[in-house]
Amino acid sequence: MHTAERLIVIVLFEEVDLLDVTGPPEVFHLARRETEEAAAYDVVLAAETMDPVVTAAGVRVLPDVTFEELSARSIDTLVVPGSVEVDGHRRVHPLVDPALVRRVKELAPRTRRVTSVCVGAHVLAAAGLLDGKRATTHWSTAQRLAADHPAIEVDADPIFIRDGTVWTGAGISACLDLSLALIADDLGEAVALRVARQLVMYLKRPGGQSQFSVPLEQVSTTRRVEDLRHYILHNIAEPLTVTHLAEHAHISDRQLTRIFKNELGTTPHAYIESVRVERARNQLESTDATLERIATACGFGTVDTLVRAFRRRLDTTPTEYRRRFRTSPG
Repeated sequence: MHTAERLIVIVLFEEVDLLDVTGPPEVFHLARRETEEAAAYDVVLAAETMDPVVTAAGVRVLPDVTFEELSARSIDTLVVPGSVEVDGHRRVHPLVDPALVRRVKELAPRTRRVTSVCVGAHVLAAAGLLDGKRATTHWSTAQRLAADHPAIEVDADPIFIRDGTVWTGAGISACLDLSLALIADDLGEAVALRVARQLVMYLKRPGGQSQFSVPLEQVSTTRRVEDLRHYILHNIAEPLTVTHLAEHAHISDRQLTRIFKNELGTTPHAYIESVRVERARNQLESTDATLERIATACGFGTVDTLVRAFRRRLDTTPTEYRRRFRTSPG
């Protein structure tokens, strides 16, 4: 027996990220194709007016309905994409339009579940939909989300997070992972697996798996910290103790620790480990080097230490990471 279609509403606004808008419909379309008599999806793009919307990529998208036309309809899933602007210092700022926030607040009570893609989490936060919840967003704006909305438990690591009826996704391409997770929740893992095969992607990078963000993107404001960062990067195979770094910078151990906390929001040990994991990731992706060689070259010393660092930071193992993300021939 055919079950009623689930209405999926994707919000449109000027300068929205294109993949945030186009990725989910493709995934839901494939689910519709794969389910036969099972519940399928009706995906619509909604905007303030029916005028074309210009995305951040410069591609124009036509809405299917206006927000007003949805006022009397029951929505299964509301998808809120994101967008950012980059200032002259290459700092990323999420775009949060108050008018869009009002529309999301109006639509949410009539929606079975609300989701955000990438920095769309900032819109949900502004609408008060993430208060008291655990949520994720793109790693580049996670600190901003936590600072602006202290009532939210922001976790920058996972690909997506579900907290009750609210789902938040991480980076732009994570819209595909999130959509697959929604399908699995609705129609089961078997259907989601068939869709994943059509997309030629894994059924899931588990929701708890890290975004694999790049720690070197952290911004520092002093020449001394920049010198320390470059010194760490170019001497990553060395022991690099706090005392060693302090001597290099001609400061005390305590002062070094305070500088890292104030400038980078972390400890020297944690920062060094993040750089080592990043270097190991690159080698796993692009070389055939053994784990022993990678552990030595990246300053871990032993494979066990390398494995523990990967589990702690990426919630996976070096071997599994290489299997999924390797770009060089086997």
